[in-house]
Amino acid sequence: MKVEAWLFTGTALFFAVTTAVYAAFSPEPAGTAALAVSFLMTSLIAAFLWRQHRRGGGRPEDRKSGEVRDAGGRREFFPAGTYVPVTAAAGSALIGLGVVQGLWLCLIGFGVLLPGVLGFAFRTLDHPQ
Repeated sequence: MKVEAWLFTGTALFFAVTTAVYAAFSPEPAGTAALAVSFLMTSLIAAFLWRQHRRGGGRPEDRKSGEVRDAGGRREFFPAGTYVPVTAAAGSALIGLGVVQGLWLCLIGFGVLLPGVLGFAFRTLDHPQ
């Protein structure tokens, strides 16, 4: 998590500097507010990742000598013939198009997205580790 934490910390610092410069040179408050919210969101994610790193310690990916077999615990697995990721992606795309094209397409998108979300939520992980 350390690499991800540094990445989001750098992004948050970028948004902080950009917000300050934009606020100083632009009379428009909407852009300043949008940049400030972006800074707060990335700061929240960075704080979460730093907390997880402190709490869980380093992962094998964080070490130079880390091996794949060092990663213990439960691994997520989707069988090759699963429909869940494709259904969720298609439903999300239809919802996005529905926002632009009309309510009817958005409702169809929710109908397509629902089985995908339920598949993600209630899948069984009975495969051998």
